[in-house]
Amino acid sequence: MNTSFKLNQKPVAVETSKEATLLWVLRDQLHLTGTKYGCGIAQCGSCTVHVDGVPTRACITPVSSLEGKSVTTIEGLGKKHLHALQEAWISEQVPQCGYCQSGQIMQAAALLDINPNPSRDEIISHMNGVLCRCGTYLRIINAIERAVKTVQS
Repeated sequence: MNTSFKLNQKPVAVETSKEATLLWVLRDQLHLTGTKYGCGIAQCGSCTVHVDGVPTRACITPVSSLEGKSVTTIEGLGKKHLHALQEAWISEQVPQCGYCQSGQIMQAAALLDINPNPSRDEIISHMNGVLCRCGTYLRIINAIERAVKTVQS
């Protein structure tokens, strides 16, 4: 099955089986390994990408459902320079093992796209469902707040 969509603002066409999920096409066919496999059942959020601006779990998203849509991965978030969230992640020293971080950043970016000045409670609510095995939740929240301040200044 041939599916065409935009990936990080560039047109792509991939030949896959009807059941192929976006996660494995990104990693195995397109060699974009920033999106991680965590659970395979959309429960951990490590595989979060944006599909038409909406945070989406790539591990359960059939590539066949992406015809004509726009997909953004962690590799496409920063364009030429790091995104404010990526800079804040570094400043706040968020990653320990780093495995969930691309999913965390993509989930946070979706929040800032719809709400550029979220409260701490809104951040916590929006980030619920993206799990961090290392428990860096406080640093994640602080990084999002730092990114908000950076963008506003």
